[in-house]
Amino acid sequence: MAIMAKKLQPAKTAAIEATKESFSAYNDFIFTDYRGLTVEQITTLRDKLREKNAVLKVVKNNFARVAFDEMKIEGVAEYLSGPTAITMAKEDSNEAAKVLFDFAKDTGKLAVKGGYVGNEIYDAAKIEAFSKVPGKKQLIAMLMSAINGPAQKLAATLQAYVDKKSQEGDAPAAE
Repeated sequence: MAIMAKKLQPAKTAAIEATKESFSAYNDFIFTDYRGLTVEQITTLRDKLREKNAVLKVVKNNFARVAFDEMKIEGVAEYLSGPTAITMAKEDSNEAAKVLFDFAKDTGKLAVKGGYVGNEIYDAAKIEAFSKVPGKKQLIAMLMSAINGPAQKLAATLQAYVDKKSQEGDAPAAE
């Protein structure tokens, strides 16, 4: 539960509304501790995440708590302590998680705390396992290649049969 003052200042109310508005555009959230990263490293991370259609945002923890409470997303308050950056993704959040874990491995300074993915709370271990699963687009490509392989073999076999018959002169005349 977020700590709410009895009388909020208009600037804070506007900041909470802006935070809620930016959060509402996304489905999945991954919380990281960015302590020790330079501005250049954070910019590099943001660029890598942007390639995966994800956004990294640093928001005041209390504003984020209130915004998540108002959006009826519960259980994320435990991840909103200390310096927290929130990675937001609309789809294929496992690809964003993979970018975060690869970046953490390279720099040694980024730590994934947990996340809210698919209306479910994930701890750091579950997010790491989730990051190793292929994305939706990759799974579709794998399925299509599995379907396409036998169809190509069938077409090649039929074409070889037609070619063989045409060489023997037994093939019907093509119109």
